[in-house]
Parts: sequence; C-alpha cells; structure tokens
Amino acid sequence: KLGIAQVLMENPDIMILDEPFNGLEEESANKIRKILLEEKEKGKLIIIATHIKEDIDELCNVIFHIDKGKIK
Repeated sequence: KLGIAQVLMENPDIMILDEPFNGLEEESANKIRKILLEEKEKGKLIIIATHIKEDIDELCNVIFHIDKGKIK
C-alpha cells in the first residue's frame, strides 16, 4: 500500500505496478482498484503485471501475455 501511495503522490503520467494486490486484504485491494480506475480515466498509462484475470479484465485496455519468455 505504501509503495502505491508514494507513486500516486508524485502524480506520474506512467505507473508500472508488479502484482499490486498481492498480500492485501480485499478491502484495501478494492480501494486500490478504484484509485487505479480513476487514474486510468484521467488518461494515465498504467502497466500492471498480474496473474489475476479479473483485475486484467477490469483495469486493462491492452493485454500482453508472456508465454515461455515471449510476449504475445
């Protein structure tokens, strides 16, 4: 949570997040999802590495898969 808060304080145009919901209780994860959706609506580029399909479907406009070390 602290890492995401630090990123948001800087108000970047691009955010790169690696498994941003790992280790969070559901309430905190939902708050972060809401914030990321708000940032997305503002036109921010958010790159997320995750294995959670629901998050991908909700948060992403473009999806790349990595399979055997290759981006597809």
